[in-house]
This record gives sequence, C-alpha cells and structure tokens, in this order.
Amino acid sequence: MRVALMTEPQQGLTYLEILAVARAAEDAGFEAYFRSDHYTSFPGPAGRHTTDAWATLAGLARETTRINLGTLVSPVTFRIPGEYAKIVATVDEMSGGRVECGVGAGWNETEHAELGIPYPTEVKVRIDMMEEELAILRGLWDEPDGWSFEGEHWQVRDSLFRPRYDGSTPRADGRRRPNLIVGGVGKPRSIRIAVRYADEYNISSSSPDEVAQIGARLDAACRDAGRDPRSLVHSVMAGVLIGRDRAELDARVRDQVAMFGEASAEAEAWLAARQDRWVTGTLDQARARMAAFKAAGADRIMLQDFLPRDLEQVALAGQLIEG
Repeated sequence: MRVALMTEPQQGLTYLEILAVARAAEDAGFEAYFRSDHYTSFPGPAGRHTTDAWATLAGLARETTRINLGTLVSPVTFRIPGEYAKIVATVDEMSGGRVECGVGAGWNETEHAELGIPYPTEVKVRIDMMEEELAILRGLWDEPDGWSFEGEHWQVRDSLFRPRYDGSTPRADGRRRPNLIVGGVGKPRSIRIAVRYADEYNISSSSPDEVAQIGARLDAACRDAGRDPRSLVHSVMAGVLIGRDRAELDARVRDQVAMFGEASAEAEAWLAARQDRWVTGTLDQARARMAAFKAAGADRIMLQDFLPRDLEQVALAGQLIEG
C-alpha cells in the first residue's frame, strides 16, 4: 500500500515550518505530501498564522526533489476553475511534474466571511459548482484546443490551454497530467462524481469495515458506468499518532489532546474513541492497523498528522512504509 503524509498548516505553521515537514516527509520515504487548503486556523485556538496552499506548494515545488505535492482538498469556492487549472499546471511545471490535485465543495463559512469570499450556503449549490469545476479541469487538461463547456456557474468557449498535457513531456509520476482526487464517505453523489471525473476517491474518517463497504459501492458504480474499477484508486485519510513505546505514545496523546483544546479529556479514552479510524499505537500496532486498511481495499493511505512540528513522529511514521 502506498503511503502519503498530510498535514493541516492552518494550525499556525509558517512557510519555513511547512517546508521542514515536507522535507522530513521526503527524507522519510513518503511518496507524497498533501496539505489542507484553509484560510482560518483550527482545530484549537483561532487567530493563528495561516498561509495560502498553492503559494506554499509553489515554494515546495522548488525546494523538494522527489516527493509528490498536493492539496486535500482545495474548495471550489476559493478559485475560478479555469484559473485553478492554470495555477495547478504552473506549480506542476515548477515541480517537474509532481503535483496532485484534490478538489472539494468547501464547508467552512467563517473563513469565507473573514476574507470576503462568496460562500453559497446551500450544499447542493457548492457540489454543483465542484462538479462543473471537475468537468472544466478535465476539459482544459484533456480535451483538444477549441473545447467548450456550458455550465450553470461557468462557461468555457474555444479553450486554448498552455502548456498542454498532451503526453509529449513525461511527468515525474508517469501520469499525463495531475492526479485528480475527490473525497468523501461514500455518499451516492460523491461516488457518481468520482466515477465520472476523478482518478482517486479518498475516504475520510472511516474504519476498515466502512472502507470496504464504500469500496464495494465505488466498484459497482464504476461497472455500472462502464469504467474499469481498477482505474479508480481507493485511498484512505487516517489520523496518525504513534510512538516507539507506550511512554512516547502517551506523551504524544497528551500533546494531541492539548492541541485540540481538549485538555480536560482523559487521554486513554480520547485515543480509544479514534482507534477504529486512526493509525495509532506502537509501530507494531500501527502496522496492524495499516494492514487492516490494505485488506479493506485501500490502495493508498494518507496519514493525517495533527502534530506537524513533531518531526520525530514524521520520521517514525516513515518506518510504516513498506519497502
């Protein structure tokens, strides 16, 4: 099973701290580093340092050499789809073809209000926008010059996109264009959208049993649509909290509880409540949980690290990567 690292830099990380995490992930052998795309700080205290996801990824593109880079996920509300297609392609070129692209509908109304970003409050509208965005990304990247699109929210007429993803320039990961990722927990519309437009479906906050059930629905939807189920990667987003021994694990659990602003929580109970969905414990316990996700059909796992300044945990998590 392939392994990536994911962090939440809106927890107050500066660019230099994000760079340190990405380089630690590259040194540890992770195949990809993903970051969230948020403009307000959470979980924990509000008002901490935040950065723009794609501006920082552009920096990482020039200051790393091997690791893939991307967002999980970029809200459709933040950027016009055609502009977003150009931003992603630009950072991809800067990285030598190492970019992946996660797309979402957006959900945090506060961060939109704070910056004056329009936020349609109806979920269906935002999902409609996301579906149009995916159609535009695929069209601008995959279709020939002159491709057009007439949507409710956006229209593209006589497209001309450069540089083209025409296969003439090999990318570092062997793909013709950036990997397109849609996330969710197996709801029918998210599955339908992924089957039509995405290369990967990222399952979040789910146990191995739930991952297996969602995977079966994804495979069935692919077959119903005439798509080879093997062409849609199944991945999992799982929190990670590990230690070399129980004492080190307990110390990280206390740090994690404090970071979430839940200092009154009992650490053992806090961890137990997440064990079905997270990769936790000592290395042997964490490997067993990884194996359970793999057996459930996960092709890749994104280890979601909520202690990103703890670079020792990043290095330790690298030991979970299969040789």
